[in-house]
Amino acid sequence: MNYAELINTPSYFYATAYWLSALLLLKDKDLRFRGWRSGLVSAGFLVFYQVFMYLTRDVRQFWFVMTMLVVIVVYIFYMHTFYMIGWIETIYYCAREFIVAEFMASFCWQLCYHFALRSGRLILFYRQILEMLLIYVLLFGVWFTARRAMFREKVDLQLTWKESISSVLLALSVYVVSNLSYIDGEWLFSSDLARDIFIIRTLVDFCGVAVLYAQHFQLRETQQRFEKETLRSIMDMQYKTYQLSQESIDIVNQKYHDLKHQIVLLRSEEHSSKSEEYLSQMEQEIRIYEAQNKTGNHVLDAVLTSKSLYCQKQGIELKFIVDGKQLGFMNDMEISALFGNMLDNAIESAEKQADPQKKLIKMYVTAEKQFLRIRIENYCEERIRFRNGMPITTKRDKHLHGFGMKSMQKTVEKYRGSVMASQEDNWFILKILIPLADQNAGRE
Repeated sequence: MNYAELINTPSYFYATAYWLSALLLLKDKDLRFRGWRSGLVSAGFLVFYQVFMYLTRDVRQFWFVMTMLVVIVVYIFYMHTFYMIGWIETIYYCAREFIVAEFMASFCWQLCYHFALRSGRLILFYRQILEMLLIYVLLFGVWFTARRAMFREKVDLQLTWKESISSVLLALSVYVVSNLSYIDGEWLFSSDLARDIFIIRTLVDFCGVAVLYAQHFQLRETQQRFEKETLRSIMDMQYKTYQLSQESIDIVNQKYHDLKHQIVLLRSEEHSSKSEEYLSQMEQEIRIYEAQNKTGNHVLDAVLTSKSLYCQKQGIELKFIVDGKQLGFMNDMEISALFGNMLDNAIESAEKQADPQKKLIKMYVTAEKQFLRIRIENYCEERIRFRNGMPITTKRDKHLHGFGMKSMQKTVEKYRGSVMASQEDNWFILKILIPLADQNAGRE
């Protein structure tokens, strides 16, 4: 048997590797289709690759380049169709997973060739299939497990074209260098021996995978640092806003307190029935002011008073039933940030409504069955996309938006709680659930 004929990796090795590599994002990304539809799309991709790469297995030079362009374009369109990701993300992840597939196919065929060469046996078709399946199950199983260990904390990267183009250039460089021996075996960094070709290709592909994943780790760390700094800034800003609101409320309280004494003094003097009526009206307004926004938590009182005054100016009706005493386990900064962000998001949405009757916000904070339940609703006609129960920002600059929601998540998760958002009958609803039993146990 002439083993030199086995220098080319079978087409179905690559086709299967491309298909499997595309599935590596299953844990990280949402699917565009559910149930049998996603299975049908995935199966269609696999069948197309197997047929196309089999029919074009013997093409060389120019037509080989054209064939690979088709393979890559289909790979990109499949990833974009299968996962709920934009084009920038699609290209970034395709570049990385394409090199992963190249490495897996190269390494798998190198093992098959090596064992066949040592045993002196023929590599029969059915044996190739069995060996390929066995090796791929082991390789992708190990790779998938390693990815889960490396990416335990889920981070949605806010990618730009800069990162995507960078990953494409890296992948292209790796692919070209790893296949130099197929272009000309006499070059300085190439070979015309099958064994050497496999070693060069496998090692270069492996280094490419390492570089691309190192780039990914760096992007994750940079974004995590940016998010932590931004979330801290948001909490500081909301807390400073609360402090300013509290100072303003204290001044107003002092003025109302003084005004009450002035009313008593005026009542003691001679006055007309008209002035009596005027004084009674003023006194009633003071009672109304004194009765509002007394939730049992001074921080929440200040936040609600500040937001209520703003809503009045904007023609927004803010209704709330709040038991602020249940928030005793949170510190002042967390309360101001949590409710400040909740109300800011609701107010921003309410301001977009043209109909004054739809400018409505409802908020409830109650304790039920050892759980703190927080619920805020606002009318919203805009269609909102959700991922893992959280809204996806629709603003173009995603780097600078969506952090209010992340800040709320961080605060709630600190107390082993959960945040869930939904849209029902044009109402945006945000629900927070925190176990009070855990907080009470922590204070004991």
